[in-house]
Amino acid sequence: MQRTPALALAAVFALSAGAAMARDDMKPAKTEMEKCYGVAKAGQNDCKAGAGTSCAGSSKVDYQADAWKKVAKGTCTSIKTPNGMGSLTPPKA
Repeated sequence: MQRTPALALAAVFALSAGAAMARDDMKPAKTEMEKCYGVAKAGQNDCKAGAGTSCAGSSKVDYQADAWKKVAKGTCTSIKTPNGMGSLTPPKA
């Protein structure tokens, strides 16, 4: 009868270890990101957006061409805006 508590304890440890490993496997893969110019709404850019801006959230107009926002890698040029598609490069001055 002394074995029952020890076996129960061993079973609890085995189950909790398995649950911990399963939890790690369920973490979503980290998405690679890239800068995409001309897709940010006013005040929603991720960092410096050309002349007159300093950093995140400082763009003054929607879809400002020199303002960038990080998007999932490979999606930038498929983002449609009223000014055209997103761009991987800033506009030429």
